Amino acid sequence: MRIKACRKAHFNAAHRLYRKDWSDEKNLEVFGKCSNPRYHGHNYELIVALIGDIDPETGYLMDLKILKDYIKTEVEEYMDHKNLNEEVEEFKDTNPTVENIAVVIWNRLRNKINLVYDLEVTLYETPRNFVIYDGK
Repeated sequence: MRIKACRKAHFNAAHRLYRKDWSDEKNLEVFGKCSNPRYHGHNYELIVALIGDIDPETGYLMDLKILKDYIKTEVEEYMDHKNLNEEVEEFKDTNPTVENIAVVIWNRLRNKINLVYDLEVTLYETPRNFVIYDGK
């Protein structure tokens, strides 16, 4: 029996959307106020979903305490209250858009979570803007 189990979390982070090889004018044209050279921040809301079969012995898909711990180390401690452009390795040369942040989170969690589970990351940058990434 396939089921999806989810864990919510949040973190706060600053970033700047821009390309180093573009002028400030072009960055402003493409990324608007999100290209502010002094950065800006978001209160990110995260939903991590695992999809798989219920273990007949435990009744769990996976113990969500384990997932909570992975989210804490791989996302919250890694990104919370950070300047993503300057303090998170994956964004040294990658624009920290909500799309790219979701992919980084998915990759970091995928390295920890057993491959028997499908993994899906939903990341809200604002209450109205969010992305969903499942590794495909």
